[in-house]
Amino acid sequence: MHELYGQPEVRDAVAARFGRGVLGPDGAVDRPALARAAFASDAGREWLERLLWPRVGERIAAWRAEQAGRRPVPRALVVEVPLLFESGSDHGFDATIAVITDERIRERRAGARGHAAIAEREARQLSQEEKSRRATYTVVNDGTPEQLATELSAILEKLQS
Repeated sequence: MHELYGQPEVRDAVAARFGRGVLGPDGAVDRPALARAAFASDAGREWLERLLWPRVGERIAAWRAEQAGRRPVPRALVVEVPLLFESGSDHGFDATIAVITDERIRERRAGARGHAAIAEREARQLSQEEKSRRATYTVVNDGTPEQLATELSAILEKLQS
């Protein structure tokens, strides 16, 4: 989704809606500044979701079609969608995996990635328990990246058999 912010029509629409303050010195979307502006109100967040979510769906569909044309066809395709259930994008997948973790760890990791408006973002999200309930599989990501990779690989093996 990060690439969407580089599209001129997205960049221009975001600047028109939220002001030039959401653009960095290079004219690119400053994602933390955009988060602060968009998550300041429900209307701003909803506008941004209406702008981005259809584009995300289109990109996923195009990528899947491209991959289906490869030879050999890949054994599995993995798509990471942070707001999969919230956006209603969970249809059309053979399986879904909820990656959940302790709230304190989530906040620390989000802050380390430079995310702004963390509390406002989390308020929009389903609870981790609800995501887990809706998902085909759940992985608890309280450990190392290597442990997460091992658990996800085991699920992919199950899906391919």
